Amino acid sequence: MPDASGIELKRGLSGVYLDRTESCFIDGEVGKLLYRGYNIHDLAEKSSFEEVVHLLLKETLPNSDELNTFDRELRHDRTIPAPVLEIISQVKDAHPMDVLRTAISALAAFDPDVRDNSIEATIRKGLRLTAKAPTIVAAHDRIRKGLEPVEPNPNLTHAGNFLYMLFGKEPTEEETKLMDVDFILHAEHGANASAFTARVVASTNSDLHSAVVAGVGALKGPAHGGAAEEVMTMSEEIGSPENADEYARNLLDNGGRVMGFGHRVYKAEDPRAGHLRDRSQKLGDAKGQPQWFEILSHLQEAMKPYQAKGIHVNVDFFAGSIYYLLDIPDDTFISIFALGRIPGWTLNVVEQYSRNMLIRPLMEYTGPMDLEYVPLSERG
Repeated sequence: MPDASGIELKRGLSGVYLDRTESCFIDGEVGKLLYRGYNIHDLAEKSSFEEVVHLLLKETLPNSDELNTFDRELRHDRTIPAPVLEIISQVKDAHPMDVLRTAISALAAFDPDVRDNSIEATIRKGLRLTAKAPTIVAAHDRIRKGLEPVEPNPNLTHAGNFLYMLFGKEPTEEETKLMDVDFILHAEHGANASAFTARVVASTNSDLHSAVVAGVGALKGPAHGGAAEEVMTMSEEIGSPENADEYARNLLDNGGRVMGFGHRVYKAEDPRAGHLRDRSQKLGDAKGQPQWFEILSHLQEAMKPYQAKGIHVNVDFFAGSIYYLLDIPDDTFISIFALGRIPGWTLNVVEQYSRNMLIRPLMEYTGPMDLEYVPLSERG
């Protein structure tokens, strides 16, 4: 409702439509998510991350020849320049998201298209960043542990190569599929906080690297991208399944928030969550650590009364347990989200460029008016 001044505030831009898009459809009331018209359930179960990136940035699902050509290009662009590796070494003690942000910024100095904001060049840059970002994350984790970075393996898929560079050994087929599905589920999600941030930067006619760096910065905030790490911390605090109900009750009674529940858009269960739920259970059983899934399941049961208020599990709820069981460091969880989301940020920037208008909302001023300026010598 408008206030006395006649201005109606939309705090957080809630319910405000910024533009039109052909990339992502979300129906939060029923929990439906489409990438360019394709249901996330079909993409997660039947597709690959490489196919999804092609769909998002090339507008169609590829045929076999198109996919092979596209995949070769991605594999070719995985290596990062030696000076960027040196920068990673210099900032190795920083948070992985800070390192990722810094390294992506540095990559701009080595990209031949950095000043070209055409749609074609922006897509090329986005694909290069998609290919190189896993190398950054994996190299940083090894460097900070005193290990040598592992060179990308051109014989492995995007997801498999990331795990290979992280651990120095080829992952199993099941582990590769897990990471592949995770990347797919995180690839795009409309005008979320980081995508909106990237669009704001693009609206100034800045370059893709600047927009992606801004997206990484927005994603780092725990209100947007940090829930997976916090869910796992919460699970460790709960300790055993029988403690879940009391833990949730105490947390909520004291004004806290149970991480991994609720979403700004979804009032039904996040359609991405189910694909990680089943995989979390299977991975926990295979690793001989079923307790984590059991804790999460009990916690989900304890939160059932809040479903009537539209509070359901989101994609982060089971993601943390999967990363943990894969032996990925806790502080790297959010970086994995970023690795999957780079194609989505690129697509948002492409759409912004295609019909650009500077994003410049207004603020209602409520401070004092027309104060008399007092010279410095007369101020008490």
